[in-house]
Amino acid sequence: MQDHTSPSSLENAIALQKHGVGQPVRRKEDDTLVRGKGKYTDDFNLPGQAYAWIVRSPHAHGIIKSIDTAAARAMPGVLGVWTGKDLAAANYNPFTCGLPLKNRDGSPLLQTNRTALMSDKVRFVGDPVAFVVAETLAQARDAAEAVELDIEPLPAVTNAAEAAKPGAPQLYDHIPNNVALDYHYGDTAKIDAAFAGAAHVTKLDIVNNRIAVVPMEPRVALAHYDKKAERYTLQVPTQGVSGNKVTLAKILNVPNDKVRILTANVGGSFGMKNVNYPEYTCILHAAKMLGRPVKWTDERSTSFLSDSHGRSQLIHAELALDAEGKFLAVRLSGYGNLGAYITGVAPAPLSLNTGKNLASVYRTPLLGVDIKTVLTNTTLMGAYRGAGRPEANYYMERLIDRAADEMGINRLTLRKRNFIKPAQLPFPASSGVTYDSGDFQAVFNKALEISDHANFAKRKKDSRKQGKLRGIAVGCYLEVTAPPAGELGKITFEPDGTVKLTTGTLDYGQGHATPFAQVLSAQLGVPFEKITLEQNDSDLVRFGNGTGGSRSITATGSAIVESSALVVAKGKQAAAYLMEAAEGDIEFADGRFTIAGTDRSIGIMELAQRMREGKMPEGAPTSLDVDHATKDTPSTFPNGCHVAEVEIDPETGVVRIVRYTGVSDFGTIVNPMIVEGQLHGGVAQGIGQALMEQVSYDASGQPITGSFMDYALPRAEDVPMMAVGDHPSPAKSNPLGTKGCGEAGCAGSLVCIVNAVIDALSEYGVTQIDMPLTPERVWRAVRDGKKKAA
Repeated sequence: MQDHTSPSSLENAIALQKHGVGQPVRRKEDDTLVRGKGKYTDDFNLPGQAYAWIVRSPHAHGIIKSIDTAAARAMPGVLGVWTGKDLAAANYNPFTCGLPLKNRDGSPLLQTNRTALMSDKVRFVGDPVAFVVAETLAQARDAAEAVELDIEPLPAVTNAAEAAKPGAPQLYDHIPNNVALDYHYGDTAKIDAAFAGAAHVTKLDIVNNRIAVVPMEPRVALAHYDKKAERYTLQVPTQGVSGNKVTLAKILNVPNDKVRILTANVGGSFGMKNVNYPEYTCILHAAKMLGRPVKWTDERSTSFLSDSHGRSQLIHAELALDAEGKFLAVRLSGYGNLGAYITGVAPAPLSLNTGKNLASVYRTPLLGVDIKTVLTNTTLMGAYRGAGRPEANYYMERLIDRAADEMGINRLTLRKRNFIKPAQLPFPASSGVTYDSGDFQAVFNKALEISDHANFAKRKKDSRKQGKLRGIAVGCYLEVTAPPAGELGKITFEPDGTVKLTTGTLDYGQGHATPFAQVLSAQLGVPFEKITLEQNDSDLVRFGNGTGGSRSITATGSAIVESSALVVAKGKQAAAYLMEAAEGDIEFADGRFTIAGTDRSIGIMELAQRMREGKMPEGAPTSLDVDHATKDTPSTFPNGCHVAEVEIDPETGVVRIVRYTGVSDFGTIVNPMIVEGQLHGGVAQGIGQALMEQVSYDASGQPITGSFMDYALPRAEDVPMMAVGDHPSPAKSNPLGTKGCGEAGCAGSLVCIVNAVIDALSEYGVTQIDMPLTPERVWRAVRDGKKKAA
């Protein structure tokens, strides 16, 4: 039986090649988003909805004496005012950190057990203490200003190192010296011995500056409660609906099936929107109490206060080398700033992830990490693009450049002497993970070639003629991606002729619809344009771990491959029945089931339709649909080398990135166009942190950077055109060979930009300068260098 309604095998093969794995297919959603047709959470409204406004603490630290809501309740349009005492009666659970992190003595991480509204004490400026719901947003906001707070101020501490000292202001009675986690990794005795016997030891004190996430779309949520079903629904931007549903149900103290999360388009997250915040509990409570929907929309000024921040470490780094420059050991000690509360995954980027990524692409036999994660009177900390990976690579590469200068070894040569060689793979790194693939020297060589590193001296001479300083630096990196824990890959052949793929990851800017469709089309021969993606409704996404840690293409890609194999198995069984052949004689290729040695075949799309319409024999499948979840798979190890070239005006301190190159090993690349876009975005965020971004507080804990008047973000003119290349070594740990790419831009850019600036300033004796490298900081470094030279 030939299927004459479908394309021929040749036509189908050509179509598959056009949209196949490795092709730069344009993103499916671009036409919608670029034309402003996307639907974000604030675009959703429900009949009869009310509006919420959060009352926040103006003090960084203090005891709540009283909260007077009488005046607010009496104002026009006000439907309700709630405080922490009101919510306590609802028996909600506190926000906790679920990571199984241990202190050096084996005891578990100390929890802060945050409640949605504070009733005893406030611990940072912006801490929610009450909220108002009214008929209109203006009425809610006016009434919130009428809430009278009586807070007795206490001394505040914002620096993690200061907070850990005896006598510092204590945020919690049960957390001595504000240290929630005293993290330790490594064999201290062996590491100490390596340093004692080293020919050279390089030491650096490094500040990793605190960053505000500032996504395009601020947080927003729309809450609804179905009294009859006793069920909560929350429309909210997330990084994955299934996992967030489970967490929210735990907080609300209800079974998982009593919570539904919906997520539409998401305007950026970078880790920040993947946790449940107090505002969500508040409006869900109000929706239940009032019997009507309640909406809350954040504003940029309060986003700076209430959204989780990223980075913020004070690190002492050391590298031990032998006389030839071979690495013997590397160790970090210092502090990570948790902010006032621990939620989500906050301690991991500051400790565990930093350690896992520190060894990078080098043969470093011993590794030690001793970091105290400390509570301070500042906004809570969370994951931010890379979540410990860019930080670790930054420390390692800063150490290498400094060690090379101190030992009189060329910086490139020192790296070459320590690269892990392809013949040494799989390589058990001192971080406790095993690298399965990679050719780090080849990636490095290609980056030098594309960047024209060999002719830098001429360009530096030309800059000098213009009165400018010029510097260059490389930044190698390797990331240990988040382990792709079991992932959903549900495939449904719809009656309208489309094929719906349901996954537990979620697209908040990555462009999932296109590469996922490319993978599915390559596996099953399903027409690319017929594939749709479902990720946004926790009622439909029964399982999944969301998007984060550069895991999506590996996790979902593996799920698609496994699920497709199940579809093919069902299809062979059904095709054998329909074509009256033995199942063992059925072959599958290019979207067609064929009886071996004949021209009799049927396309997968027609087969799915006939299975829906006809009667299948007992025991035979009645559809090609598959609802499958994968088992856990290992982390992957994307890596690369970036080269930055900067030009500095010594009279003003202004830094310009004049050349930028990024060469990557992302394993199998499903869609190079999307990968390049991801790389550009990550580099832009790296430029922001390296040159201009920093959240600051004064001595009393008041935020100084509370708006874009005080907090600088890179603009188009700050981001250079980038030369990109790739040298892939497919991963051996997953069927596609993918490695992930979303965080690589940050991991590679931070250090090559900073090291390039230091290279340019080296003629003034500058060997260390901390991010952000603002014009003032650079100008002062030049001035101080000139004074010392004089």
